[in-house]
Amino acid sequence: MNNLEHKLSVLAPISGQIVALEQVPDPVFSGKTLGDGIAIIPENGKIYSPVDGTVTTISSTLHAYGFTTPEGVEILVHVGLETVSLKGEGFKVHIKEGSIVKKGELIAEVDLAYLDQKGISTISPVLICGGAENFTLYTTNGKASAGKTQILTLTKETSTVSSKNDTMTTNKEK
Repeated sequence: MNNLEHKLSVLAPISGQIVALEQVPDPVFSGKTLGDGIAIIPENGKIYSPVDGTVTTISSTLHAYGFTTPEGVEILVHVGLETVSLKGEGFKVHIKEGSIVKKGELIAEVDLAYLDQKGISTISPVLICGGAENFTLYTTNGKASAGKTQILTLTKETSTVSSKNDTMTTNKEK
């Protein structure tokens, strides 16, 4: 049998410094309760789609965005910590739930100065929340450029059907 590698790349939804999820000062994220991934300390407020797929969730407070890829992998982009308390203030959304998006498409904007003024951390987790049970997750570090830098890679090996020659060889060995 031959093994093929299936890869899914997740791009940075925000430009900034990548940090390990364990460094996020919120146990829900650092403890990986919602999923595994990384976080980004943003340099600006533009938020882009990290994958090709469907926008499955936009929180009513506009701070969190869920995506589902054609492979069924679910990704969450959570902008800032405790941003739910803002009730949508400081956020401008350019898409709707159910929208089909492409990697690097502008989906929303956040006023980072407003978050700072309110004393809210801007660190933004990017998580794999579901559909990746048979994948291996690889993360990166350093500086991220929104819509360009690959921050997460999911891979899985898939077995292919044996060719006639492989089957014959196997039969001869018996």
